[in-house]
Amino acid sequence: MLKIILPTIMLLPTALLSPPKLLWPSTTAHSLLIATLSLHWLTPSYYPHKTSTPWAGLDQISSPLMVLSCWLLPLMIMASQNHLQHDPTSRKRTFIMTLITTQPLIILAFATTELTLFYIAFEATLIPTLILITRWGSQPERLSAGIYLLFYTLISSLPLLVTILHLHTQIGTLHLAMLKLNHPTLTTSWTHLLAGLALLTAFMVKAPLYGMHLWLPKAHVEAPIAGSMLLAALLLKLGGYGIMRVTPLMSPLSGHLHYPFLTMALWGALMTSSICMRQTDLKSLIAYSSVSHMGLVIAASTIQTPWSFSGAMILMISHGLTSSMLFCLANTNYERTHSRTLLLMRGLQPLLPLMSTWWLLANLTNMALPPTTNLMAELTILTTLFNWSTFTIILTGAATLLTASYTLFMLLTTQRGPLPTYVTSLQNSNTREHLLMTLHILPLLLLILKPELISGAPL
Repeated sequence: MLKIILPTIMLLPTALLSPPKLLWPSTTAHSLLIATLSLHWLTPSYYPHKTSTPWAGLDQISSPLMVLSCWLLPLMIMASQNHLQHDPTSRKRTFIMTLITTQPLIILAFATTELTLFYIAFEATLIPTLILITRWGSQPERLSAGIYLLFYTLISSLPLLVTILHLHTQIGTLHLAMLKLNHPTLTTSWTHLLAGLALLTAFMVKAPLYGMHLWLPKAHVEAPIAGSMLLAALLLKLGGYGIMRVTPLMSPLSGHLHYPFLTMALWGALMTSSICMRQTDLKSLIAYSSVSHMGLVIAASTIQTPWSFSGAMILMISHGLTSSMLFCLANTNYERTHSRTLLLMRGLQPLLPLMSTWWLLANLTNMALPPTTNLMAELTILTTLFNWSTFTIILTGAATLLTASYTLFMLLTTQRGPLPTYVTSLQNSNTREHLLMTLHILPLLLLILKPELISGAPL
């Protein structure tokens, strides 16, 4: 564990002290090294916790998410090179340091074996993202977006803190390995129903459940590209991971509490997919699509069967890579046309033919086409939900249909159609962007060869 966390912390002096010419290459190379080192966490083990220390350990649920969070740091650094090129060096250093500080916190959140430390890390990731959005966002509305993000997360997670402390006094320990051996503490009384609600709501807001998702499109639209990638790929996964960790605690309550969340998640997948059909803003469209995908994750992780857990796990990983790639593509378009409106960036295929290949690949993975891990995840989730109740197939089937239609709508509006008259010349796509897209889509295509690495099922 420390052999990843210590080099990550040593990235901070690297970003501070490296000469201006070597600032981007050194931080990118160092973080790529850390990302390749972190791949050894994926090795299967028969033990519940690998690399165990008293406060941290990896099991099958957390290790894929940890590798994903290490993998995304070099990609975020590579993606934000272009829009920072005119900034003074000190500001570049500050930006890279803000990005780097998020990584140990997210690693800590995924690796902790103790719920109070998990809460602390879960809240601490909020601070760097807030700094990213409110300092490096592109428009003055970024302040209201930051306030939305802060207050949604804080108001929902204060009851979580109170409940965690209350459970600690009742059980005597919150160690995850010990909780499995305990008798269920919550009963079906009203107070315990509220306690279970408090445990779930914080993660539902973070994941976002439809109805508590209003901070997400705002934050995504206003964030810089690295902030969007961080939000979509990692911070939403904290919500799904928290639900997976907390639901085994609430054994007698599950029937009462899970019905409203399940119906909201499935209905929300349908609603946000149809909202996507009416979007004019590209980044907002991708943000709403991630709400609908995470709705499937929430629905799967509330019914708590082994199949649904592994489906939710695979969907979280593949959605992290896919939506991050879509945000990168939207950003390459934004840097060239300086507009996020779909109608103003039509017909880019004849101008940027290679980029439109990446657009096609990313949209096909977003639609869950075979042979991607997205398809495997959605199929496992659909079958578990259908097994749990046959009527869910109506909602999930309509949601997948709408997902395909808005994805194709996004592909056609950006790549086809007449070229807008004001676009006279565009910058060519460069090697850095192609490498960025390759590093996003290569894991997705390779993981289908051995999906049990990320399926969260004990091997």
